[in-house]
Amino acid sequence: MVKAREPQVPPPPVESPVSRAERPLKLLIAASIAFPIAIYLIAAWISYGQHISEATERLQRTVSAMQEHASKVFETFAISERYLEEMFDNIPSSEIRDNEAQYSGRIRTFIQSLPQLRDLWVIDRDGRPLVAGTVYPLPRDLDLSDRSYFDAHKKANIDIFISEVIDARAANTDFFAITRRRDSNGGRFNGVYLVSIAPEYFSNYYATLPRSDVSVAGLVRNDGVALARYPTNSAFRRSAPGSIFMRAVAANPEGGITDGTSSADGERRIGAYRKLPNYDVYVYAALDVPHVRARWMRAMAMHLVFGLPATLMMVGLGIFALHQARREAAANGLLRQEAARRQSTEMALRQAQKMEAVGRLTGGIAHDFNNLLTAIIGNVELALRRNSSEDARVANSLSAIRQASTRAATLVQRLLTFSRQHPQEVKAVNVNRLVAEMSEILHRAIGETVRVETVLASGLWKTALDPNQLESAILNLAVNARDAMPDGGRLTIETSNAYLDEAYVRQAGADVEAGQFVLVAVSDTGSGMSADVRDRAFDPFFTTKPAGVGSGLGLSMVYGFVKQSHGHIQIYSEIGQGTAIKMYFPRLSDPSAFPAWEEETEPVAPGSGEHSESILLVEDDPDVSRFVIDALSDIGYHVTHAATAAEALEKLKGMSDIALLFTDVVLPRGMNGRELANAVKETHPDLPVLFATGYTRNAIIHHGRLDSDVDLLTKPFTTEAMAKKVREVLDGNKPQGTS
Repeated sequence: MVKAREPQVPPPPVESPVSRAERPLKLLIAASIAFPIAIYLIAAWISYGQHISEATERLQRTVSAMQEHASKVFETFAISERYLEEMFDNIPSSEIRDNEAQYSGRIRTFIQSLPQLRDLWVIDRDGRPLVAGTVYPLPRDLDLSDRSYFDAHKKANIDIFISEVIDARAANTDFFAITRRRDSNGGRFNGVYLVSIAPEYFSNYYATLPRSDVSVAGLVRNDGVALARYPTNSAFRRSAPGSIFMRAVAANPEGGITDGTSSADGERRIGAYRKLPNYDVYVYAALDVPHVRARWMRAMAMHLVFGLPATLMMVGLGIFALHQARREAAANGLLRQEAARRQSTEMALRQAQKMEAVGRLTGGIAHDFNNLLTAIIGNVELALRRNSSEDARVANSLSAIRQASTRAATLVQRLLTFSRQHPQEVKAVNVNRLVAEMSEILHRAIGETVRVETVLASGLWKTALDPNQLESAILNLAVNARDAMPDGGRLTIETSNAYLDEAYVRQAGADVEAGQFVLVAVSDTGSGMSADVRDRAFDPFFTTKPAGVGSGLGLSMVYGFVKQSHGHIQIYSEIGQGTAIKMYFPRLSDPSAFPAWEEETEPVAPGSGEHSESILLVEDDPDVSRFVIDALSDIGYHVTHAATAAEALEKLKGMSDIALLFTDVVLPRGMNGRELANAVKETHPDLPVLFATGYTRNAIIHHGRLDSDVDLLTKPFTTEAMAKKVREVLDGNKPQGTS
């Protein structure tokens, strides 16, 4: 017997090493295809959103520009309406019609320079035109009573009406009108004033907008009536009530964004619109979505061309690098902010240290140096007056010494002004009057090649400052402006009331409180300053002029004076565009708080032997005292000298006829000049006191300003200045505004 064989079961297949490697390779191949496609689709989606967003932002900027343009144009319409109203207010219609030629000529002259205007019309209560600018004579049978603008005013008491675009009956053209109701003396309807506006003026402007940013632009009433459009579409007169634009206006009346199909031509567009201030009129601009999509597709095509050769590794590395770059950018941004903060703090500290150093240096040398200059200038003047030599060279040498000494004195005073240590004699100043009275000296200082213009604001507030130093500051700025205009130009001095708000103070980093100020601006049409020069312009001894020309203290002095006056100063300049320097001085709310400023009279040269009063001179410097004694004695005064306060008090006991105490502020050994004056007042309460100083901190000056009860003569002084000041104090009639 034969046994049946059992069926053979094949062994399970064995997975080869090639199959095990193929699966991840296939996955890698699939991933290498799917991953770039996914990345590209995501990038395309993000890019499309960015293109739409950028197009929207461009539209918003364009609409902002259109709104600003239209607002300014509509301001001219309002001015034109006021012009008609002022010309024809309370003038009967019959009188206007009788003088049509005269009025028509005036209107025509007014509108010649306004291309946005077609014409200006006056229409009577029956709809008959009385006068126009471009149409003369007007047809007597012309009837405008059926016009919408006339009917609107006649039926309702509305002030302003803006019409649709109308075909003109008196000329072969079209226009839209802005009309204002014309009332009789009793307030009854008496016709309308009409401003006829050229729609193409707006269309031509919209045609200049970049086609890449705008497909359609226009001007439309709030009810959808089109006033102007580019490109023109004669079939489109009004947006449908349910259109995208009208729904957007109803939801956001002041302005917004639209996205949808246009009711004019069926194109899908994104748009932006803004309402004009004070008018129910909108400007709008729109961009075809297919145009945005085409730009996006071109951009994505370029990405695709360069992206196809890239491998998955490069994509991964790119994403990794992007993430790394973002993290590093954030870290670097924080570092830059910290570095900028530290740099700003360090610059402010260096500036403060520099100011302090200059102040200490100036204060340290000012007293002694001014004493020396007082002796030099005074004795040179005495020598000139007493010179009997026939040799002209002697007089020339003495004059040269006086001139050099005067220049040195000016340099010291500028240093003191910059370091805010020059004593200010503060007055309640009308800046407009001061600028006007400087006209002659400015013309002499800057020559004939520069034209000087002044723009003085009406109703200018008063401010409290030293008028002499303001004159010096304006003169310094004018001379700098002249030097920046070697071939001539225009110098403008402008005044106005101003308000510096908190935002400006924070942005400018100004060391001044927000509030009301009097602005004095000096601007030129010169060469301008670079940013580096502008940042260093107020530094002491910094100058761009050649060696030997200027001290570099002009702008520094102006800066110190403005800061000492509790004000603010700012430079605006561009290369080739000129420079404007604006000085802000705090408004003086109570003008009676300071003596009023009056123009200083010319000093009278002293004679000899004119006066015989007795003067007690207290001066420790022998050279200065010798000069003062000689000069006052030549005039005829009897001078008694004391070197210290103690010696002065002792000599005062034996002087029964003393007329004046003339004392230096800084005295050696014991009392200073102020303390001496207080001691003398106890026994001689009515005795006038004249102080002299080259530099002092707080004896008679507080916060940079002269005490109100003090008569001060600043060293160095000339014989004429001393004689005039002594006479003023003795006579008790010190004029306002002197120093």
